[in-house]
Amino acid sequence: MPLYEHVFLARQDLAQAQVDALAENATKIITDNGGTIAKTETWGLRSLAYRIAKNRKAHYVMLDVDAPAAAIAELERQSNINEDVIRFLTLKVDEHEKGPSAMMRRGEKERERRSDRGDRDDRPSFRAPREEEVE
Repeated sequence: MPLYEHVFLARQDLAQAQVDALAENATKIITDNGGTIAKTETWGLRSLAYRIAKNRKAHYVMLDVDAPAAAIAELERQSNINEDVIRFLTLKVDEHEKGPSAMMRRGEKERERRSDRGDRDDRPSFRAPREEEVE
Protein backbone atom coordinates (compact mmCIF):
# COMPACT_ATOMS: atom_id res chain seq x y z
CA MET A 1 0.00 0.00 0.00
CA PRO A 2 1.15 3.59 -0.55
CA LEU A 3 2.63 5.60 2.32
CA TYR A 4 1.35 9.05 3.25
CA GLU A 5 1.98 11.83 5.74
CA HIS A 6 -1.17 13.65 6.82
CA VAL A 7 -0.83 16.87 8.83
CA PHE A 8 -3.83 18.79 10.09
CA LEU A 9 -4.25 22.04 12.00
CA ALA A 10 -6.99 22.24 14.62
CA ARG A 11 -8.54 25.42 16.02
CA GLN A 12 -6.66 27.17 18.81
CA ASP A 13 -9.57 27.17 21.26
CA LEU A 14 -9.76 23.36 21.45
CA ALA A 15 -8.51 21.53 24.51
CA GLN A 16 -5.73 18.97 24.09
CA ALA A 17 -8.24 16.18 24.78
CA GLN A 18 -10.36 17.37 21.84
CA VAL A 19 -7.29 17.46 19.58
CA ASP A 20 -6.46 13.89 20.64
CA ALA A 21 -10.06 12.91 19.83
CA LEU A 22 -9.63 14.38 16.32
CA ALA A 23 -6.47 12.28 15.86
CA GLU A 24 -8.32 9.18 17.10
CA ASN A 25 -11.16 9.92 14.68
CA ALA A 26 -8.66 10.14 11.79
CA THR A 27 -7.08 6.87 12.92
CA LYS A 28 -10.51 5.21 13.00
CA ILE A 29 -11.31 6.43 9.46
CA ILE A 30 -8.05 4.97 8.15
CA THR A 31 -8.38 1.62 9.94
CA ASP A 32 -12.04 1.23 8.90
CA ASN A 33 -10.96 1.63 5.26
CA GLY A 34 -8.19 -0.97 5.39
CA GLY A 35 -5.17 1.13 6.34
CA THR A 36 -2.86 1.49 9.32
CA ILE A 37 -1.34 4.40 11.22
CA ALA A 38 2.40 3.95 11.69
CA LYS A 39 2.93 6.96 13.95
CA THR A 40 0.99 9.88 15.43
CA GLU A 41 2.79 13.03 16.57
CA THR A 42 1.20 15.99 18.31
CA TRP A 43 3.35 19.07 17.78
CA GLY A 44 1.29 21.21 20.13
CA LEU A 45 -0.13 24.71 19.92
CA ARG A 46 2.02 26.78 17.56
CA SER A 47 1.76 30.22 16.02
CA LEU A 48 0.62 30.49 12.42
CA ALA A 49 2.47 32.55 9.82
CA TYR A 50 -0.79 34.32 8.99
CA ARG A 51 -4.34 34.30 10.30
CA ILE A 52 -6.56 31.46 9.12
CA ALA A 53 -10.28 31.83 9.82
CA LYS A 54 -9.54 34.35 12.61
CA ASN A 55 -7.06 31.96 14.28
CA ARG A 56 -3.53 33.14 15.11
CA LYS A 57 -2.47 29.76 16.52
CA ALA A 58 -3.34 26.14 15.83
CA HIS A 59 -2.78 22.65 17.22
CA TYR A 60 -0.57 20.66 14.83
CA VAL A 61 -0.93 16.87 14.45
CA MET A 62 0.92 14.59 12.02
CA LEU A 63 -0.04 11.03 11.07
CA ASP A 64 2.16 8.55 9.20
CA VAL A 65 -0.35 6.53 7.20
CA ASP A 66 -0.09 3.26 5.26
CA ALA A 67 -3.43 3.04 3.43
CA PRO A 68 -5.11 2.72 0.04
CA ALA A 69 -6.07 5.86 -1.87
CA ALA A 70 -9.77 5.38 -1.04
CA ALA A 71 -9.00 5.63 2.70
CA ILE A 72 -7.07 8.88 2.15
CA ALA A 73 -9.92 10.28 0.07
CA GLU A 74 -12.36 9.53 2.90
CA LEU A 75 -10.00 11.06 5.49
CA GLU A 76 -9.71 14.25 3.42
CA ARG A 77 -13.49 14.36 2.89
CA GLN A 78 -14.10 14.09 6.64
CA SER A 79 -11.42 16.74 7.33
CA ASN A 80 -13.19 19.13 4.95
CA ILE A 81 -16.48 18.62 6.78
CA ASN A 82 -15.06 19.01 10.29
CA GLU A 83 -15.25 22.60 11.56
CA ASP A 84 -12.45 22.05 14.08
CA VAL A 85 -9.88 21.32 11.34
CA ILE A 86 -8.81 24.60 9.76
CA ARG A 87 -6.19 23.18 7.33
CA PHE A 88 -4.79 19.80 6.31
CA LEU A 89 -2.22 18.47 3.89
CA THR A 90 -1.64 14.90 2.75
CA LEU A 91 1.60 13.97 0.99
CA LYS A 92 2.55 10.69 -0.62
CA VAL A 93 6.04 9.65 0.53
CA ASP A 94 8.45 6.90 -0.49
CA GLU A 95 9.12 5.87 3.11
CA HIS A 96 8.26 7.05 6.60
CA GLU A 97 10.90 8.89 8.59
CA LYS A 98 12.46 6.75 11.30
CA GLY A 99 12.33 8.16 14.81
CA PRO A 100 10.90 11.57 15.67
CA SER A 101 10.09 14.02 12.89
CA ALA A 102 12.06 17.22 12.28
CA MET A 103 9.52 19.24 14.28
CA MET A 104 9.95 17.01 17.34
CA ARG A 105 13.76 17.03 17.05
CA ARG A 106 13.69 20.84 16.85
CA GLY A 107 11.90 21.03 20.18
CA GLU A 108 14.44 18.66 21.77
CA LYS A 109 17.36 20.79 20.53
CA GLU A 110 15.81 23.94 22.01
CA ARG A 111 15.31 22.23 25.39
CA GLU A 112 18.93 20.97 25.35
CA ARG A 113 20.22 24.41 24.47
CA ARG A 114 18.31 25.93 27.39
CA SER A 115 19.65 23.31 29.80
CA ASP A 116 23.24 23.79 28.51
CA ARG A 117 23.15 27.40 29.64
CA GLY A 118 23.07 26.11 33.17
CA ASP A 119 24.33 28.35 35.94
CA ARG A 120 25.18 31.83 34.73
CA ASP A 121 27.52 32.60 37.64
CA ASP A 122 30.55 31.57 35.59
CA ARG A 123 30.13 34.54 33.26
CA PRO A 124 32.60 37.39 33.69
CA SER A 125 31.34 40.60 35.21
CA PHE A 126 31.66 43.63 32.97
CA ARG A 127 30.70 46.06 35.68
CA ALA A 128 33.42 48.47 36.75
CA PRO A 129 34.41 48.04 40.41
CA ARG A 130 33.23 50.69 42.85
CA GLU A 131 35.70 52.71 44.88
CA GLU A 132 34.90 50.91 48.12
CA GLU A 133 35.48 47.56 46.40
CA VAL A 134 38.94 48.60 45.12
CA GLU A 135 40.36 49.45 48.57
